[in-house]
Amino acid sequence: MADTDLASSTEQQFPPTESALPPTNDIETETALTVAAGGDNAETALVEAADGQKKTKKIIRRKRRPARPQIDPATIKSEPPPQTGTTFNIWYNKWSGGDREDSLLSKHAAPSRCNVAKDSGYTRADKVPGSYFCLFFARGICHKGHECEYLHRLPTLHDLFNPNVDCFGRDKFSDYRDDMGGVGSFMRQNRTLYVGRIHVTDDIEEVVSRHFAEWGQIERIRVLTSRGVAFVTYSNVANAEFGKEAMAHQSLDHSEILNVRWATVDPNPLAQKREARRLEEQAAEAVRRALPAEFVAELEGKDPEARKRKKIEGSFGLQGYDAPDEVWYTRTKQLEDAGKAGAGQLEAPDQSLMIEAAATEPAQEFPTQESTGGGIFSSSTVAALRGLSGGNVTTKPAPQASGPLVGYGSDDDSD
Repeated sequence: MADTDLASSTEQQFPPTESALPPTNDIETETALTVAAGGDNAETALVEAADGQKKTKKIIRRKRRPARPQIDPATIKSEPPPQTGTTFNIWYNKWSGGDREDSLLSKHAAPSRCNVAKDSGYTRADKVPGSYFCLFFARGICHKGHECEYLHRLPTLHDLFNPNVDCFGRDKFSDYRDDMGGVGSFMRQNRTLYVGRIHVTDDIEEVVSRHFAEWGQIERIRVLTSRGVAFVTYSNVANAEFGKEAMAHQSLDHSEILNVRWATVDPNPLAQKREARRLEEQAAEAVRRALPAEFVAELEGKDPEARKRKKIEGSFGLQGYDAPDEVWYTRTKQLEDAGKAGAGQLEAPDQSLMIEAAATEPAQEFPTQESTGGGIFSSSTVAALRGLSGGNVTTKPAPQASGPLVGYGSDDDSD
């Protein structure tokens, strides 16, 4: 009933006109009218067909769903962590000393696993810019749901953090641990994970790719089938950090318990060249974003007309002069700041040159009477020249010597 009233009101407000319709065209033209239809996130759009009739269609836009609690809060027990070291640190509430990645502890399976398709959603952290991701959500044991103060979703390329912390907000260190576990180091951007204890099958590479692709885009996977080891490289550092925590002590298609750690530097020369090339491309992309699009297109040769225009306009009125890039773009920037961009050919600034100094000085006319000063022409000669040229001849007195005459030496001893 509400949709019918809304449709009738919109028809009265916008009556159909024959002139606005295409003559013979079956393509429907949508008019720029969108009317909110209530608090249930529904919208009604008015569509104008070729036959002049108005049609209304209801567009329902659902909001993002809230994050789902991954475990029941009632099952959480406030117990001290299991002993993994020799000394219990009451400040950090964990054991210190000893190997935290010993053979017995790392063989305990994780209690739960994150399901991104079902567990992700909005939380309180979505309203706070620069929020970190939930570590317990990555491990699949967060019980707060939409009331969590951290993000419950996968990292993207737009999620940028300080290099001194990871995507969960934990501080990094200057060097890796001896077992290559933990948070990691801020001295190197490590995007590669070491995955051990994999059950060896014929399709081991496909299995590893399917499970680890859940946490972000994978750039490269290398599998050592004989050892049951794989190296997974993500395109983004944040996805590698998220995937390391999400797959720790998990299993693939079998009942194995994975050993996920940070990978060391690949000694392969080809891998080192590939990493250096990636860093160069990343730096070049940063430069492209900082420079104007026209400048980048000209440097990369994508705009040949700009190069021709620069060759013509960059001469600054001097034939055969090719201005450097710094002079060209500095002058262009000055014109843009002054509001003269696009006014035409770039011109050199007005400057007084040494050659033009004598011509710019005002000419002085000598009186017609005889001058007693030492001029080059006499007054009678000047008067005669004026009569021949119509009175447009001007003269300038010879410069007076400001100091004593200097005698230049010669072969004669009398000098």
